[in-house]
Amino acid sequence: MKRFLMDRLVAWKNTPGHKPLMLEGARQVGKTWLAREFGRTQYAKVAYVSLFDNATMGSLFEGNLSVDRLIPALSIESGTRITPQDTLIILDEVQEAPRAMTALKMFNETAPEYDVLATGSALGIAMHPGSAFPVGKVNRLKLYPMTFLEFLYACGQDGLAELLESKDFALIDVMHERIMAWLRYFLYTGGMPEAVSAFAGTFPNVDFAAIRQVQETLAADYRDDFSKHTDAQPRPVVSTLRLNQVWDSLPSQLARENSKFLYGAVREGGRGKDFEVAIQWLVDASLALRVRRVSTPLKPLAAYEDGNAFKLYCLDVGLLAAMSGLDAHALLDGDELFREFKGALTEQFVCQQLTAQHAKVPYYWSAENSSGELDFLYEQDGQVVPVEVKAGRHKQAKSLIYAQKKHGYPLAYRYSATRHSDNGPIKDMPLYMAGIV
Repeated sequence: MKRFLMDRLVAWKNTPGHKPLMLEGARQVGKTWLAREFGRTQYAKVAYVSLFDNATMGSLFEGNLSVDRLIPALSIESGTRITPQDTLIILDEVQEAPRAMTALKMFNETAPEYDVLATGSALGIAMHPGSAFPVGKVNRLKLYPMTFLEFLYACGQDGLAELLESKDFALIDVMHERIMAWLRYFLYTGGMPEAVSAFAGTFPNVDFAAIRQVQETLAADYRDDFSKHTDAQPRPVVSTLRLNQVWDSLPSQLARENSKFLYGAVREGGRGKDFEVAIQWLVDASLALRVRRVSTPLKPLAAYEDGNAFKLYCLDVGLLAAMSGLDAHALLDGDELFREFKGALTEQFVCQQLTAQHAKVPYYWSAENSSGELDFLYEQDGQVVPVEVKAGRHKQAKSLIYAQKKHGYPLAYRYSATRHSDNGPIKDMPLYMAGIV
């Protein structure tokens, strides 16, 4: 399995004086596998310690956090003699022992010669009532579900993946329909590693029902986590009911013509004060991607952020497809899959790809009078890059053309089911190039 975040882990290792590293993300996106593979390929030794349901380690971190006390205990628990420089210490599921996060501060301040990588479920870190996060004492990286390129590599389609990375559009155009077929597979399967493994391990005799079962189980497990983390708090600031209501509303929110999040679509008569905390928790837990509106599509985008308007996407396109009840027969209908639920899957895919590429959720813009909208905007090399997403092969994009002329963007992308074409500052790109160009 190939995960592009590996390059950033290697860069962390090679940076002099680096702090302990927190690798976070939603449950089941592959954090543990990536951490262990990083250790296996980059270090002489790996001291792996899981804190999940580990009473011994829980007791260890409840006591004195002196590194001189922790190192021998971690060596015994992992069965590995820990020595500086050549050993990677992995504290897996660090949110299960909140003071283990505090221990990262101790490693940074008193024993920087040890390389420590902690993995944590963003849900647990966001919702755990334990110790405060060691702000400023750790480096942080976030792992997202697998991208389309990573999916291709996992399925043994290295040639197609390398072709897309090469950006050789003359050859890409020749292979367009084949790549689009794989993109349809990805919209159904998504990027959760277990679902990808279920697809890749059985292709071409794919059991799509088994993939859907994996996705439904993951979605159910997330719901169970809502109860686990909220009920554990003596004075919950958000209820499990509110979290479930927002989570369950994601497909219907995105399937509307205007996918701006509406509280009334969660529950009749719903208002911001009823659900804003639940939304924040889902975002903090990396289960939802909040795309905020900007009032003006100019840099710096953060300065024009509208705190009252946003769109809420799921963490993964495959999970969204499962929550929407998408049938596998949609894979046989050509481009119709991209238009399902008013293009919700297509927008979700592009949002997910851009977020993974830039390690930051993009913005969107809409006119005050609702007469125009840019699906996504992000900043790159000091410039705002607007993005228009078309669900089919129709490429009309009045808002993008108008915005480009008005603001003079040097680069803009229009993604659709058609082949690449280069017509000045607006680049027509096939959907599968989102997050690659």
